[in-house]
Amino acid sequence: MTGVLITYVVPVIHVFACVFLIVVVLLQTGKGADMGAVFGGGSQTLFGSSGAGNFLTKLTTGTAIAFMLTSLILTYAASRAPTSHLLNRLPASSAESGEAPSAEAPAAQEDEGAPPARGPAGAEAPAPAPAEPPAPSSR
Repeated sequence: MTGVLITYVVPVIHVFACVFLIVVVLLQTGKGADMGAVFGGGSQTLFGSSGAGNFLTKLTTGTAIAFMLTSLILTYAASRAPTSHLLNRLPASSAESGEAPSAEAPAAQEDEGAPPARGPAGAEAPAPAPAEPPAPSSR
C-alpha cells in the first residue's frame, strides 16, 4: 500500500500543487497595484470589496506547504529505492559459471591456424596484423 501511495498518489498531488501554486501566485496583485487605482484603474470585485489579500495569502501558504511536503516525501522515497547496477545485469562468463576451458584447445588453434578467438561477448577478435610488410617489387 505504501509503494502505491508513494509511486502514484504523491506525484499526482505534487503536480496539482505545482500548477495550483503557479495559478494562485499569478492571481495575487503586486504591491504597486494600488497606485493604478488612483488614476482610474478598476476595482477588485471578484473577491469582494476587501480584495483577495487575506484569502489568497492563506491559499498560497497552504499550497506551498503541500508542495514542500510532497517534495520531501518524493526525495525520501527516491533515496530509499533500490538501485540497479549494470555489472549485476551482465551475463555470467564461462569462467565464472564453472566451465573450465580445455588445455588442448589453445594449442590446437595455434598449430592448425584455427579461426580467431572470440571475445567475452561472442564477438570475433580483430584479425592479427601481418608479421612483416610485403617486400616492394623491384621492377
